[in-house]
Amino acid sequence: MNESIGYCGLDCEGCKIYLAARETDEYKKKKIIGEIIDLCKTNYGVDFEFEDITDCDGCRSNGRVFKSCLNCEVRSCSIGKGFDNCAFCDEYICDKLSGIFNMEPGAKVRLDLMRAGI
Repeated sequence: MNESIGYCGLDCEGCKIYLAARETDEYKKKKIIGEIIDLCKTNYGVDFEFEDITDCDGCRSNGRVFKSCLNCEVRSCSIGKGFDNCAFCDEYICDKLSGIFNMEPGAKVRLDLMRAGI
């Protein structure tokens, strides 16, 4: 199981927050965080402050998890049911996932492949 694939099928390695957490150059890290703040406001109508963007090792990690991911209903549901991700749930595809799939169709493709055992 690829640990960088989130419960919902999003690829954490493609997430700017995940990438910022790995950036060792402080100038570059701050630039990435600024981009994250702009994207969240423009695309999702969420006003984050600089200090709101915390380091994240992916939503399936036992380490650092971004606060929005900590509060994610898909993550909570999958953990509560004891699944590695939503591909293994009897209720796949539920309403919780539909919004994510509309935003990022690749998440559905990844979970469909896992569901098929590929």
